[in-house]
Amino acid sequence: MSDIPPSVPPSYTPPPPSSDYITPPPPPPAGGGGSDRTLMLVLSYLGILALIPLLTKKEDPDIQWHAKNGLAMSIAFFVFFIVFNIIAHFVPFLGCALAFIPCVVSIAWLAVTILAIMKAIKGERFRIPMISDFADKM
Repeated sequence: MSDIPPSVPPSYTPPPPSSDYITPPPPPPAGGGGSDRTLMLVLSYLGILALIPLLTKKEDPDIQWHAKNGLAMSIAFFVFFIVFNIIAHFVPFLGCALAFIPCVVSIAWLAVTILAIMKAIKGERFRIPMISDFADKM
């Protein structure tokens, strides 16, 4: 005789999965809130976009602190480039000799911004000595 197993009848339907296999949704983040909070923390360090959480989330002191800190970082970065360009314009040889400084400062600012965003999402604060002190006074 043959070794082929009998086929499953066409009217067979598998049973529905039990509730044991369904995983519950993940719990909300420790700080409360949700994706809106995470979005506001990221926006806090993206230059002029820091005004969005600063003006819309006035009830959350943590988001306010990060928004003020991010805005102060952006202002410091902007002021540095204005001062550097004025110096480079009036002292031509100094401007040519130090042309690499804006690139180094831009890369450092990007690294600090990414680090600050990562710490903010984890619920921590990243303090930059003079800039964070200025932000606390705002």
